[in-house]
Amino acid sequence: MREVVLDTETTGLDPDGGDRIIEIACVELIDQLPTGAVYHQLINPERDVPAEAVAVHGISNERLASEPVFAATVDAFVEFIGDSPLVIHNAVFDMRFINCEFGLCGRPAIPSNRAVDTLAIARQKFPGAPASLDALCKRFEIDLAEREKHNALVDARLLARVYLELVGGAQRGFDLTATRNIASPAGSAGGPDRPYREPRPHAPTPEELAAHAGLVAQLGDKALWGSEGPGQDA
Repeated sequence: MREVVLDTETTGLDPDGGDRIIEIACVELIDQLPTGAVYHQLINPERDVPAEAVAVHGISNERLASEPVFAATVDAFVEFIGDSPLVIHNAVFDMRFINCEFGLCGRPAIPSNRAVDTLAIARQKFPGAPASLDALCKRFEIDLAEREKHNALVDARLLARVYLELVGGAQRGFDLTATRNIASPAGSAGGPDRPYREPRPHAPTPEELAAHAGLVAQLGDKALWGSEGPGQDA
């Protein structure tokens, strides 16, 4: 199953009030595990980035001046996400911004039911507990050293790890790995390196055959096996 973890950085909190996306990042998952494929793009918002927003993500007007506008990047973005579910922390926020940008480009909105909201999953799983990305990383002992400021690609990669924990995939992944290794023949790729053993002999010894013949002779007509026993025709 393919899913795409998505995160954005913006000029502010309200797309209806003129705020725009300035960074978008996606991480591809197959069966809830990252494949290494990513989409990452800085975007010229065609407006100033307020100082309070720069303090959060560190992305200045000067840095964005030479970047493409959203309309110039939308085809690559749409191609990357395809029709896969979008895993987003606080999905309502990012989906509002993405669909606002799509509207400005004359594209149809992405249906809200394509979003898998990890914030909602966390609140349901840990009611009353902090559910921010930072809080969940700390809960699951995921290293936050790389997250000095908000960064869409860093946050998407962290969210991919959080999502795996939220859905129980980390433990499931270990189980599947163990099963594959146990099932793999010796010497095969990914299997355990076991020494070769010759097949054990299972043919009866002459002594065992003689003991068996003696037992059959003692049973006489009651024997169900033997050259003349009633079991011979069964």
